[in-house]
Amino acid sequence: MRAPTILLRQWQDRDLEPYAAMNADPMVMEFFPKPLTREETAASLARQRAGIAGRGWGFWAVEVDGVFAGFTGLAEPGFTAPFTPCVEIGWRFRREFWGRGVATAAATAAVAFAFNQLRLPELVSFTAANNLRSRRLMERLEFVRRDSEDFLHPLLDPASPLCRHVLYRKPRPVAALSVSSAAVIVP
Repeated sequence: MRAPTILLRQWQDRDLEPYAAMNADPMVMEFFPKPLTREETAASLARQRAGIAGRGWGFWAVEVDGVFAGFTGLAEPGFTAPFTPCVEIGWRFRREFWGRGVATAAATAAVAFAFNQLRLPELVSFTAANNLRSRRLMERLEFVRRDSEDFLHPLLDPASPLCRHVLYRKPRPVAALSVSSAAVIVP
């Protein structure tokens, strides 16, 4: 069986409809305060596109065999916490791409970019404590959690079950990371 072609790329206008459908899916958005409207998604797409155009990296659109699958990449959190400033890695995928290794392959390419091209000293990743799928991915990527660094997300209501977050870290390895051909970042 042929491995899928996974591309991390700049956002395109044609991504809006599948991105909006993904952001409206209650299962995909289970660990976010609410699903996003089409207008909120359009604004998000414009921000992601501008970020990549301006600095050469960000949350890239992920395409699998020519189909929009979701996004992964790097961002600077927009809030203050004990671990900021920093660069985080994050992701979100359409349900039909869950459990297929796409998130792992795409995130691995983003980690390699962060350490090999940007030469970042460390990456962080965080999620709601009850988001076990994302936590398992962080662990597959060899991010490490310290219980003492769990935090209450400052942009969420403290009474929300999503407020308690876990923080994972991954320092840059001494040697450059090998880049798998499973996923490719295209300029």
